[in-house]
Order: sequence, then structure tokens, then C-alpha cells
Amino acid sequence: MSTKKVPQISTAAAGSGRPLIIRLGKRLRGSMNRISAAQSKIPNGSIIEASAFPWTDHLAENWQTIAQEAAAILRHRDAVPPLNDISPDHARIAGDGNWRSFFLVGYGYEVPENCARAPATAELVRQIPDLNSAFFSILEPGAVIPRHRGVTHGLVTCHLGLIIPDRPEDCVIQIEDTDCFWETGKWLVFDDSQYHEVHNRTDQRRVILLIQVKRPMRFLGRLANDLAIWGIRRSPFVQDARRNLGHWEEAYRQAEQNEAA
Repeated sequence: MSTKKVPQISTAAAGSGRPLIIRLGKRLRGSMNRISAAQSKIPNGSIIEASAFPWTDHLAENWQTIAQEAAAILRHRDAVPPLNDISPDHARIAGDGNWRSFFLVGYGYEVPENCARAPATAELVRQIPDLNSAFFSILEPGAVIPRHRGVTHGLVTCHLGLIIPDRPEDCVIQIEDTDCFWETGKWLVFDDSQYHEVHNRTDQRRVILLIQVKRPMRFLGRLANDLAIWGIRRSPFVQDARRNLGHWEEAYRQAEQNEAA
């Protein structure tokens, strides 16, 4: 059993630069999304076939190995940070700590110590073309993620089911007006810029591998998307999260040392 020491997270979300960046991003989001949709090489619907991304087959074939590494991470569940402790920008949707995220890669930045804790998974995700983020997403019993949407149509979100409640139909993600649920070893791929919400109405934990990749696009769209993601990576939205993850690393190391003692 581990003793959790809550890290001090960055409060830069209240800094003077953040509101301007957010306002600019929101103002440009509609135009950027229209460019992405017009330039997309895959369908623009809310739900996307996993076959649009050939790499999904290889990860699905190895889902049990990935699930075993996720289960090992959960030995120190209290040292896995709630999303709102990583990213203050997600405070509205991250709730009271019932949604936790164990990052391997975040906006192109690898987390070396976490990758070492899940080496097989880390090696698999390194092979994904145009990878933006990869992490174990942990949803506790009764958790609710309110209706929201992601920052850009230029990224596609892919969920691989790892540890799923016995009644998967009671652990639901609603994407626009479509109810979907997770299955072990199978992918759920969708446009994160569409409105979606999640309800875990079971007494069991749900764990998935969440992969976010760049949308395949023609040249103009790819150029605009790369520029937008370059800006996001250097914004407080991402840089604050990187600092906060660093603080949580110490909590996880301490949990591991306590177990070994």
C-alpha cells in the first residue's frame, strides 16, 4: 500500500498569457476545423473505422500484453495523477479525481520513466505514425465526464479497450447523439472535436489505452495542422501539464519504493 503525497501543481493557468491564447485559439478553431475537414483523407464523421489506421491491427493483436502492463500500473493507483492535477485547463470536465491518466507520450513529449514502467506498450506506441499522445486512461466506478469537445478536428482519438466492466453497456461514451461502449481488445475511433460525454454507471473500473494521432490530410491541411499543433505544444496548455507530470513522478517513485521496502 502506498502513501500518497499530493504534488504541488502549477497554477500558471491563472497567468496573464493564458486568456489571450485561449481566446485566439477559440477564434481560429472554426476556420482550422473547416480546413481540416476539406483536406481530410479519411471520412469526417463522428465515428471512424479503425481500418482507416493500419497500425491499429498490430496493437489490437497485443492488447493482452498492454492490459497486463496497465494492471501493473494500477498497483499504485493513488500515485497516478487525476487529469485535473495534470492539466488545470481540464478542471471542468475532469471532476473530482475519478478520471486518472498515466502518460507515456503527451503532445509529442515522451515521459521516459513511465515508458520504462510499461516497456512493451511504449515500444508499440513508438511505431505509430503521426502520434500526438498515448496514455492509460483510468475511469473509476460512477465517474462522469461532462459533455465537451477537443481542441481540433486535426487530431483523431483512438481508444483500445483493456479493462472493461462486466456490463460494458453501462459504461458509455456518447459521441454527438450516438451511444458507444468499449470492448476488450477492440478499438473505438472518433473525432474528438465532436461533442462527447462519458458515464461509468458500474461499480468497476474502466481502463483503456488512449491514442491521439494527426488526421491524415492533403498537403495544405497537413501544413495548417502541423502549425496549429506546434503552437499548442508550446502553449501553457501543454507546458503546465509537463511540469505537473514531473511533480507526480516523485509520488509514483515513492509508491514503488514503499512497495519494495
